[in-house]
Amino acid sequence: MRLKDKVAIVTGAAWGMGASTAELFAAEGACVMVTDILDAEGTDVVARISDSGGQARFLTLDVTNDTGWASVVGETISTFGQIDILVNNAGVSGSHPDLLNTQTWDEQMDVNARGVFLGMQAVIPQMQKAGAGSIVNISSISGIVGQSFVHMGYNAAKGAVRMATKAAAVQFAPDGIRVNSVHPGLMPAMRTSKMTADPKVREKMLSAVPFGRVGRVEEVAYANLFLASDESSYITGIEMPVDGGFLAM
Repeated sequence: MRLKDKVAIVTGAAWGMGASTAELFAAEGACVMVTDILDAEGTDVVARISDSGGQARFLTLDVTNDTGWASVVGETISTFGQIDILVNNAGVSGSHPDLLNTQTWDEQMDVNARGVFLGMQAVIPQMQKAGAGSIVNISSISGIVGQSFVHMGYNAAKGAVRMATKAAAVQFAPDGIRVNSVHPGLMPAMRTSKMTADPKVREKMLSAVPFGRVGRVEEVAYANLFLASDESSYITGIEMPVDGGFLAM
């Protein structure tokens, strides 16, 4: 098992990429703290993990709330004894009809950027005590290139995640902590479907993907697994696209 004896916190884990990551981590031997604002769906993820013989617990977490983060860290240590892995997956959609909307900008920066920082802020002291840890921050292809169909706040926030990841990787490498970012492309998730409701937009997006298809959430989960595991012990500060070749075009 690739994560035997590891403890992981996964945010935004009630559905999509987060749920797939939590279930894969548990299948690979990790004890998983499943967190989200969606209580019923998060509880269902834990039930599936338990039914498959894994260990998991659900906690409600709004990633923009630093008090909530402190509670999750405390409960994780109380329940599982340690924190080895954090997957900062929680986020909000980048689609908005008004590309100059201030409220959307603020929401993007609050959830997609500040939420990631608060997660790192909460777990890094515990990882420093342990002398090791792996943080995987979920960004996006929109954190590397500009895109016409998302609010600029989404690009800015996901770009902030990319650069915060690199800074943290350098700053905390002496403590044995690795920090990497994963950049999904077009995925069959609710937030993506809102962007692709217009067939012309969907066709345009798929034409930019060499594989010619949307990704699968499991493909992101396996990237997260590699970066969370000791298999990537000499890898830190990288951006890993999971995008069907989009960024190679």
